[in-house]
Amino acid sequence: MFDDLLEPSALAVLDDRGYVDRLRALEKAFGQRTESDELVEELCELAVGHADWNVRRIAVQTLADRFTGSAAARAAICSATHDDVDWVAFTAIRAAGEHRLPEAVEHMIRISGWPSNFSKPGYSRKPVGCGAAFAKRALWNYFGSRDPDELRKLEDRHFADKHAAVAAARRPRDLRDAVLVPAGPFIAGANVHEVGPFQMDSSDNPLRVVELPAFHIDRTTVTNARYAEFLADAMGSTEFAHPDEPPGKDYTPTHWRDPRFNDPSFPVVGVDWYDAWAFARWAGGRLPSEDEWEKAARGTDGRTYPWGNEWDRDKAQSVLSAYDREELRDLSELEELLVRTTLEWPRNPVLAADALPAGASPYGARNMAGNVWELTRSNFFTRKDMAPFFKGRRGPEFMNRPEAFHVLRGGTWTSPPVCLTTFYRGKDLLTDRHNEVGFRCVYEATAEEVPAHA
Repeated sequence: MFDDLLEPSALAVLDDRGYVDRLRALEKAFGQRTESDELVEELCELAVGHADWNVRRIAVQTLADRFTGSAAARAAICSATHDDVDWVAFTAIRAAGEHRLPEAVEHMIRISGWPSNFSKPGYSRKPVGCGAAFAKRALWNYFGSRDPDELRKLEDRHFADKHAAVAAARRPRDLRDAVLVPAGPFIAGANVHEVGPFQMDSSDNPLRVVELPAFHIDRTTVTNARYAEFLADAMGSTEFAHPDEPPGKDYTPTHWRDPRFNDPSFPVVGVDWYDAWAFARWAGGRLPSEDEWEKAARGTDGRTYPWGNEWDRDKAQSVLSAYDREELRDLSELEELLVRTTLEWPRNPVLAADALPAGASPYGARNMAGNVWELTRSNFFTRKDMAPFFKGRRGPEFMNRPEAFHVLRGGTWTSPPVCLTTFYRGKDLLTDRHNEVGFRCVYEATAEEVPAHA
């Protein structure tokens, strides 16, 4: 309907005066059009899709002035609050506040934060410009209050339906075989001043105190038997998928048919980070952070191994027991042994997930040293939760990106004792699938499940 006024190539050739005149003509044309579904649809398309930002701005303003009774118009205004050109976004934010559009509240909170927080006396934040200021004012206008306590109640009321929907969709926690790790501080990391014969130290995990809330953690790594339940339920579905996982993801472990690794009682291996993330969601939990993993492995007294401070080869499946060696003196000797590994040897690399009870952690979690490395949700370089953004790209395109590496903990059946310490940090590419790597899940603990003295 407005093609003669809106063609981007025609706009581009106009001089400044002609461009301004064209925009004014456009605003007048929008104002003279009779209200119709067709007009709303056209304005929505212009608001979010036109190449010229001033056209988008005028379309947003027209929708706000004339059509806020339309759900499509309100959706377009909400989308425009995130436009990459400032004054399109500002126009949408101001309109959302002036017309008190409930759909826009979530979008504005993403921009400025929660009003119950930024309204607190003495709240400290850096000035960041017009966008945050407009959003802040729009949220105050929508909720009709600047009192932080009242705002918290209003926020809860506004998002009550969404909270209920999330709660209804939440998977029940699979606590059939989990142990409780109480809330409180623990000693994390270590001070290692001498580099040992394997040229490894713990300089990337310095000694410190970390405070954590209570949580449950699987007593063992996820077994093949338990993972089979997940496959039966999730195969062919995207219900539990990480948003970034590769399209058409097959959760079947790569070693699912290998008799050395596929006994139902063994830890599942040959899975990547996306597989483990999906399983954890299916199980009503999540992958542990490396701090959660470390506390579950060592307790609160800073011990070197889950069972204490002295190495004991009978309490963990390491390279010594898997390859039947008394000792390995240095890295060269270790590598000489590992390059002899074949598809058949060693014959029994892993043990059952609940083997070696004498090596359990203070909370009863088994094989947190050795048997298989364990995936976490922590990024190796930032220590924050993984936030991959590689969908549609192949491994070689991101294998050198820090964002693609998660932390491994606990060591595995090819590891020397130094890698089996509670504080040792390994890393792996999130799409790799090894027969040396498995995982376990953690789950939120409710107030009723936490002892009063914990």
